[in-house]
Amino acid sequence: MKKLLLLLTVLFVSSFFAFAQGETEAEDFPTKPIQVICPWSAGGGTDRTARFVADELSKILGQPVNVVNKTGGNGSVGHQAGADAKPDGYTITNVTFDICALKHLGYSDLTPAEYIPLLQFNEDAASVTVSADSKYNTLSELFDDIKSKPASSFTFSGSAIGSAWDLSRLALFDAAGVDPAKVLYVPSKGAAPAITELLGDHVDVITCSYPEVAPQVEGGSLKTLAVLSDERNPQFDNIPTAKESGIDCSYGTWRGFAVPLETPDYVVEILTDALEQVINSQTFIDFMNANGFGIKIRVGQEYGDFMISQYEGLGPMIEKAGYNN
Repeated sequence: MKKLLLLLTVLFVSSFFAFAQGETEAEDFPTKPIQVICPWSAGGGTDRTARFVADELSKILGQPVNVVNKTGGNGSVGHQAGADAKPDGYTITNVTFDICALKHLGYSDLTPAEYIPLLQFNEDAASVTVSADSKYNTLSELFDDIKSKPASSFTFSGSAIGSAWDLSRLALFDAAGVDPAKVLYVPSKGAAPAITELLGDHVDVITCSYPEVAPQVEGGSLKTLAVLSDERNPQFDNIPTAKESGIDCSYGTWRGFAVPLETPDYVVEILTDALEQVINSQTFIDFMNANGFGIKIRVGQEYGDFMISQYEGLGPMIEKAGYNN
């Protein structure tokens, strides 16, 4: 009986100290600055939303949260850096749609399964934008000219080859019944550099989200012909859909956050809770609405399952484009 009581006492004390240690660990995180790796260049929509969320996150966690842009390889450089980071919660990856295409394109062996998903906070349709002085006022006018002119008469851009905005272009051409090889695609490191190229008349058309070009459109230097969505966005309902021009195409991107595999559960919980506080705040809603970014929330495993389904669905499209040959 004494041995049994002694054993129970030892187990109780051990459990108590383990629980107390877990509580201490949870209370101690974070104790230093956190970095958010953004796989795309400064100034684009991914960077802008990441910096806003990082600022709000720092207020909740009580530590600086800094965004670091690690670009290249169609987003593979930044995504890989995030997946390979020490799994301690001090490195968060600003995961984008492109994580689902990297392996299909041969840029990396990385897939969404290499992360612990925290949450998705955004979903945006692609848009088709030209210079303000372009003769095209509708998407159908643009495609009528593309069809009638020799191959390579038009140059498109938007981001890297095989990125969300390039795949949006491929989906649009497929819906329009036009071979995408009819135009030249000039890759860039994100929407911001592509916009610069369009402003400088170095390309004719770009595909990216409308919020990324909205400042230039509203300023009168660019013109958006259509958004690739089922319905007009109430935040910019003056922009028609591709369907209104007779091209039945809906396509776009999304953004979220994830941490490396083996990150402790209590850290994942703290970060997820803090991020949920950010996205449920009126400040976040106002920022997204003011800048035209769509809000779409998926948390934890729901977000992870969504990424895997996107990854599996992209294979056939990329194969059709010949990008994985």
